[in-house]
Amino acid sequence: MKPYARLTWPLFLELIRLPAKLASLLPFLFGVSYAALSGPLNWGNTLVYLIGQMSIAVFVTGFNNVQDFYKAKDVEYRRTQNIIGRAHLNPRHILALMGAFLTVACLAGLVLVWRTNLSLLVIGGAGIFVAIFYTFGPVPLSRMPCGELLAGLCEGFGTIFIAYFVNQVQPPATLTLSWSQFSGYLDLAVTLRLLVVALPIVILDGTVMFADNICDLDQDVKNQRFTLPYYLTKAQALRIYPWLPVAAFLALVVGVAAGLLPWPLVLTLLTGPIVARNTRGFLAKQSKMATFGLAIHTLLLVAAAEVGLLWVSLWLRSGVIFGNLID
Repeated sequence: MKPYARLTWPLFLELIRLPAKLASLLPFLFGVSYAALSGPLNWGNTLVYLIGQMSIAVFVTGFNNVQDFYKAKDVEYRRTQNIIGRAHLNPRHILALMGAFLTVACLAGLVLVWRTNLSLLVIGGAGIFVAIFYTFGPVPLSRMPCGELLAGLCEGFGTIFIAYFVNQVQPPATLTLSWSQFSGYLDLAVTLRLLVVALPIVILDGTVMFADNICDLDQDVKNQRFTLPYYLTKAQALRIYPWLPVAAFLALVVGVAAGLLPWPLVLTLLTGPIVARNTRGFLAKQSKMATFGLAIHTLLLVAAAEVGLLWVSLWLRSGVIFGNLID
């Protein structure tokens, strides 16, 4: 039997899809920046959450590659397209490495629970459940038409909510336990406000998954993965696709008009021509290698613009950009 290849840095970065990790980082930065609008940041909590968030992001991609390798029905896909088979990597070693990243994420989460309150254990636990069972188990979530919703809510809203949560003196959710009872509290007003301000990133994060599933549609059917584009049909999915960035921009306008986002964020609309060009490029050709990156580029562009403009808003509000951020 041919010996397994060594996991080099280039292979590791391909395994975890490094550009996609930026898609995890920017919602974190947005949540932290939005939290800075309401008061000084807790830099200790922010650093711990950054470690946990990026660890779980690496785990999800690597673990998904291993599970796709094991569950593949198409031998050609397993041998030539999945990185585990194509690079002849040892799937057990990759699984162990991803387990280490999951352990780091869980430890970081427990530290944050200790530094905040028990409600974060429930919130983070739900995210880790989705991360594991997205491709694991007898009926993985990735084989259902809910990947886009889960990607948007977990990677988009969930990341932003927790980044905001860990930087508040009075978090928007609490959970207390005693020997005879427990009590919970959720500030619905704050939660709904965060959902509205996060909605552009939530939509565009889901759009990345939508584009991924459109590109992989034929291969997914061979491997018995029936995602949303399968149920919609490719033609209908492509009719819906260009309206998703439009919906994200409309959500942004609503957030600014409602006073939930600072007015400079309306300048994010200036990215519109580039977003439109990316959308046209994807509609012209749906290819994982050639055009899927355009969906990621759109998410990164809009999210980066929002983060940058939040810092501009901080500067306009405080006069000195770091004046509001010293804990």
